[in-house]
Amino acid sequence: MEAVMKIENRQQFLLVLTLAAAALLVGVNFIYEPLQNLWSARSAQIRELQAKIESGRKLQLRGPADHKRWNNMLTNSLPSNTSMAEQQLFTALDNWRRSSGAEITSLSPQWKSTSTNHLTLHCRVEATGNLGALSQFLYSLEQGPLGIKVDTAELSAHDLTGQQLTLGLQLSGLALPQPAQK
Repeated sequence: MEAVMKIENRQQFLLVLTLAAAALLVGVNFIYEPLQNLWSARSAQIRELQAKIESGRKLQLRGPADHKRWNNMLTNSLPSNTSMAEQQLFTALDNWRRSSGAEITSLSPQWKSTSTNHLTLHCRVEATGNLGALSQFLYSLEQGPLGIKVDTAELSAHDLTGQQLTLGLQLSGLALPQPAQK
């Protein structure tokens, strides 16, 4: 009878051990791992949200400076009316020409629309003069309030001494629609 009991105890022990192993397997695969994955996903989401909050705080701090810069860009941009914008650019170029002593020999404006909310004026300008006149012309163009940018500049000499020079400029200006007055 003792031999039968030992076998029965062993069977019960193995049954309990098997049930414990199965419970451990179920616990690890269906409870622990999903909870761990959920915890990791939540932690990553919290880090992402904290980064977004920090980015928002930085944006709020720099908001007044950005607003001031945007207003400056709106004020100094070309008008959205193409003929008015060209006239404004030509008048400014003529003023810079007169103040520097350079002569403008060629102007060729071209409008490009790359977006629905702005136009870009590209203009090829050729000016002649001595080095002092052309450098003053270029300085006036760069320092002027008009929102234009020098994309390329080429300088070439027409005589052996370098007294008669030609300055070729590729300019671009942004024409933004003016906001409605309140």
